Amino acid sequence: MTGGRKSVLAGRADEGGRLDLFISTHAAISRSKAQRLISDGLVLLDGEPARKNHSLAAGEEISWEIPAPEPEEIVPEEAELEIFYEDADIIVVDKPAEMVMYPGPGHAGGTLLNALLARYPDIAGVGGKGRPGVFHRLDRGTSGLVAVARSERAYEQMVEEMRDRQVERVYNALVVGSMASETGTIDAPMARSRGNRKKMAVDRASGRRAVSRFKVLERFSQDFTLLEVTLETGRTHQIRVHFAHIGHPVAGDPEYSRGKSGKQLGLERQFLHARRLSFDHPITEERLTFTSELPQDLRAGLERLRQSHAGD
Repeated sequence: MTGGRKSVLAGRADEGGRLDLFISTHAAISRSKAQRLISDGLVLLDGEPARKNHSLAAGEEISWEIPAPEPEEIVPEEAELEIFYEDADIIVVDKPAEMVMYPGPGHAGGTLLNALLARYPDIAGVGGKGRPGVFHRLDRGTSGLVAVARSERAYEQMVEEMRDRQVERVYNALVVGSMASETGTIDAPMARSRGNRKKMAVDRASGRRAVSRFKVLERFSQDFTLLEVTLETGRTHQIRVHFAHIGHPVAGDPEYSRGKSGKQLGLERQFLHARRLSFDHPITEERLTFTSELPQDLRAGLERLRQSHAGD
């Protein structure tokens, strides 16, 4: 059952019962799927994101939304890719900004995984269904380095490395305004926005820990600051949400800023690039480090800024 949010009031018979079992029964889905809905913030309890361990009380309103199913099969599609590294277990690719990571509602094809499967058919079946080999991701509109597992043993090991924060991910971000300090840390928990479930937000009550460290690379008067941002955690939209939260949204961000800054720079997407990726090889344990230079559209935006400020 998909399409729209459903809601049910808990009765006396439900008192003290498990939330996942309640959702499973009323939505006619498995308990594991009900647990995923809760983890993904798609279950609300009296209008607030529900917790996994909540015990029901009579009169509570439980509502849920089941997203549209992902395509059952990802069709291989030939596309040009810039591969930084490949072996029997791991691939590192430089993702273009306009490319979505994997198929989903509205994006059945033209994704990075469609292209990777055409080149590496052995990825099929590795890891999670619907997104084989994927253990971390980049937003559409964000360019740069992303790694994909090519074998099951590599996938399992890389999931552990991500969990243990052994994967270093460093970004270049141009933010609006002048940062007050040269370096800093943003430690602000995140969850799905209560007003728009497609967006993320800082949520100190029920969010998961999210930490971003930054240092200033270049300043452009009071208008923009170029940063190097290192992720300690990897929440969805983390950099974009964190810097919007402190009043310095990523330039050109269509969701977390007003977007006028992108037009000023001649950009059609957010100025965010995954520049460096470093991790222990999942099989050999050799430390691998890759660096991707800024793509042409972001370089052009910076050059436009430098020229405009040179004349000030």
